[in-house]
Amino acid sequence: MSDTSGDDNEISFPVKFLGRVEVVRPDGLQVLEEAAQSLKTPDKYSPEKAAKKSKIHLFLSLSGVDILENKTKFLLYACPLSTISFCAVLPSSPKVFGFVAKHPAADMNHCYLFQSQKFSHVLVSLIGDAFRASKKEESVRGGRDLIVEALRHKNKMLQRENAEMKRRLAAQIN
Repeated sequence: MSDTSGDDNEISFPVKFLGRVEVVRPDGLQVLEEAAQSLKTPDKYSPEKAAKKSKIHLFLSLSGVDILENKTKFLLYACPLSTISFCAVLPSSPKVFGFVAKHPAADMNHCYLFQSQKFSHVLVSLIGDAFRASKKEESVRGGRDLIVEALRHKNKMLQRENAEMKRRLAAQIN
């Protein structure tokens, strides 16, 4: 675990990202168990399942949980705390933890699953603490601006498109 800045309100943990699965309910241990089972069965059509077990940095702040690639620090997913409805350690596998978050623009929930050798319970506790602290701060200063979230999502999509265009251009040159 490492503090990523001089500010005490932001922290980053290196963990393994097991994957993201769309779920039907926003909470419950059964949802985590079902998501974990779903990730164990490979699906060649699901990019979330294809990118599993990669090292990432779980970046936690009062605004949300960001999932960044380990080497490039490229933002994979951003989950504002206001969208997170459930967070727990998997009872059947104590090194695995996850949370359920509502998609900011669509009417769907996703379960994000991670593995940490030593910090699963600590991370779940920290996410809970951040959630409670953000509720207090939100009541003081108002909700987070949805336009910022939409722009972050648009930026992510454009970065992916840019990478694809670069790949195509390199293929044409060769």
